[in-house]
Amino acid sequence: MATGGGRAFAWQVFPPMPTCRVYGTVAYQDGHLLVLGGCGRAGLPLDTAETLDMASHTWLALAPLPTARAGAAAVVLGKQVLVVGGVNEGQSPVAAVEAFLADEGRWERRATLPQAAMGVATVERDGMVYALGGMGPDTAPQAQVRVYEPRRDCWLSLPSMPTPCYGASTFLHGNKIYVLGGRQGKLPVTAFEAFDLEACTWTRHPSLPSRRAFAGCAMAEGNVFSLGGLQQPGPHNFYSRPHFVNTVEMFDLEHGSWTKLPRSLRMRDKRADFVVGSLGGHIMAIGGLGNQPCPLGSVEGFSLTRRRWEALPTMPTARCSCSSLQAGSRLFVIGGVAQGPSQAVEALCLRDGV
Repeated sequence: MATGGGRAFAWQVFPPMPTCRVYGTVAYQDGHLLVLGGCGRAGLPLDTAETLDMASHTWLALAPLPTARAGAAAVVLGKQVLVVGGVNEGQSPVAAVEAFLADEGRWERRATLPQAAMGVATVERDGMVYALGGMGPDTAPQAQVRVYEPRRDCWLSLPSMPTPCYGASTFLHGNKIYVLGGRQGKLPVTAFEAFDLEACTWTRHPSLPSRRAFAGCAMAEGNVFSLGGLQQPGPHNFYSRPHFVNTVEMFDLEHGSWTKLPRSLRMRDKRADFVVGSLGGHIMAIGGLGNQPCPLGSVEGFSLTRRRWEALPTMPTARCSCSSLQAGSRLFVIGGVAQGPSQAVEALCLRDGV
C-alpha cells in the first residue's frame, strides 16, 4: 500500500473475485461485500453471485441469481439485499425484482416492477425503496417513480419525474431525493431535479451548465459536484467531436445555483467513465478513460478545505467502467474493464482506516 495527498490515503488490495465482470451489482452487508451478476468475458449477463468476507478475506459462492442480469440496482434492507431491474441475456430490460436472504443463503422473488427497466436509480429511506426512471424495452427513457413497500411486497406509483431519463445519479439529502443527469438514448441529460418525500412534489433546479456523457457526480458538505466526462458538441457545431474534459461544476444547495470552477481548479486529468466518491474531506476521481489508449490508473482528490486538487496514490489496477461502493472509511472499486472484464477488488482508504 502507498500513501500520499493532503491527507494520508492508501489502497487496500483484496483477493480477486472468482469471476471477472463488468457492470456488476454490489452491496455491503454485515461485513460482507456482495457482487451480483454483471457481464463476463463472453459479454453476456451472469447469474453468478459471490461474497467477500471482510474478516477472513475469503470469497464464497452464493446461490445464483434467479434472473441473470447486468447493470441492476441493489438496496440493502436489513438482512435482505433487493436487486432491481437491469438487462438480461437477450439484451432486454427486465422487470424482475429478487431478494437475497442472507441468513438463509437463498433468493426469493418479489413483486416485479410495473414496467421492465434498466438504468433504474434506487434510494432507500426508512425501509422503503424508491426506484426512479430507467429505460424500457422500447428504448425510451422513463419518468416513472415507484416506491416499494417490503411489508406488503408491492410497488406504488408516485409523481413522475419532470425529465425522463435512465442511469441518473441520485442523492438523498434531508427529506429530498436529488436526481442529476442520466441519459436519453445516446444524449446526456442536463436536468437537475429534487423530489420532496414529504410533500410528494418535484422541484426543477437550474440545469447543468455543460452537456457531458459519462461524467462523475458526488455530494459533500451541501454541494453537488459534476466532474469530467465526454463533452458533447453543440447542436450547431457540426465539425466538433466528443472529447474528454476535466470540467468541474458545483451546485450549492443553499443558494440554488451552479458554479463552473475556473481552469485552475479543474481536475488534473481529463477523464470519463470513472469512479467518484467523497472520502476524508475530498471528492475523489479514480481511473476511467482519457486520451490514452488504455484505462487510467491516476487518482486525484479535491480538498474541500484547501479548495484544490491533489494527486493521490494510483490504482493498483488501472480500470474503467468499475462498480463502486462506499463502506465506512473505504471506497471500493470493483471489477470493470482493464484489458477485458476485471477480477480486481481494491479500496481507497483513509490511512487510519486500513
